[in-house]
Amino acid sequence: MRWQGRRQSTNIEDRRGITGGHIAAGGGIGTLVIGLIIYLLGGNPSEVLNNNNDLTAAPQQQSAQQQQANDETKQFIGVVLAETEDVWTKLFDDMNKQYMKPTLVLFTQSTAGGCGNANAATGPFYCPADEKVYLDVSFFQEMQQRFHASGDFAEAYVIAHEVGHHVQNLLGITEKVDAKRGVMGETQMNSLSVKLELQADFLAGVWAHYDNKILDPGDIEDALNAANAIGDDRLQMQSQGYVVPDAFTHGTSEQRMYWFKKGYETGDINQGDTFNAPDL
Repeated sequence: MRWQGRRQSTNIEDRRGITGGHIAAGGGIGTLVIGLIIYLLGGNPSEVLNNNNDLTAAPQQQSAQQQQANDETKQFIGVVLAETEDVWTKLFDDMNKQYMKPTLVLFTQSTAGGCGNANAATGPFYCPADEKVYLDVSFFQEMQQRFHASGDFAEAYVIAHEVGHHVQNLLGITEKVDAKRGVMGETQMNSLSVKLELQADFLAGVWAHYDNKILDPGDIEDALNAANAIGDDRLQMQSQGYVVPDAFTHGTSEQRMYWFKKGYETGDINQGDTFNAPDL
C-alpha cells in the first residue's frame, strides 16, 4: 500500500496512555469482532476521562524504537483517514450532500465516549452519538496473531469499515435500524445488524474503488482475507466449536468478502442496499 508521504488527517484524537472510565466485567463473546455496534449499549460514560493521571504510577517511558513504531502507526492511520475523507467528500458532493468528517480516537487499554466505556477487547467501533471511531491499535496485532490477517490494507479495511458506519449514520440508515429496537425480537435485530455490517463492508469497498491510486498488487486480497477471518461463522467455530446462524451480527466470511468485493468492483453506492438483498 503506497501511503507514505500522503496527507494525514487532522481529525485524530490521540488518547494513548490515558485511561478513562471503569470497564464492566465480562466484555461478551462478540468483543473481538470488527465493527461491534457499541451504540447498542446507550447511555453516558460513568466517568469522564482523567487527563491528569499520576505520572509516577505510569510505566517507564517508551523506548525510541517503540515511539517510532507508534508514530508510524499514527501516521498510517492519519493517511487512511484522510483518504476516506477525500473520497466521501467527493461522493457526498455528487449526492448534493455535505460530508461531515468523523474524528478517530486512538486509545490504549480503555477510554470513554458518547456510547459509554470501551476497552481494547471491544475491537474498533463507531459511535453515532459522538460521531467518532474508536481504535486501540493493539487490535492490528490481534488481527495478525489471532486471525492471521496481515498487511497494511487489511488494517486500512478495518478503518474504512468503521468510516462506512459513519456514512450510514450521516445518511440516516443507522437511525432507521435503531428505531426497530424494542419492536423486533433478538433474532430479527441480529439480522438487521448483519445487514448494517455488510453494508459497511460494501462502503469500505466503494472507498477502495475510488482510492485505487494507493493500492499495490495484493492489497485487495489482504482486505478480503481480513473480511474472511472475522466472519461470524468462522469466529463462532473458533470460540465454541459450532455455528449458530441466528446469533450472527456481522455476517459470514463469504458474505463479508462478497459485499466488500461488490463495493470495490462497482464503486456504485446505489448497489449496496443490503437491507433489500434477496439472499439476506
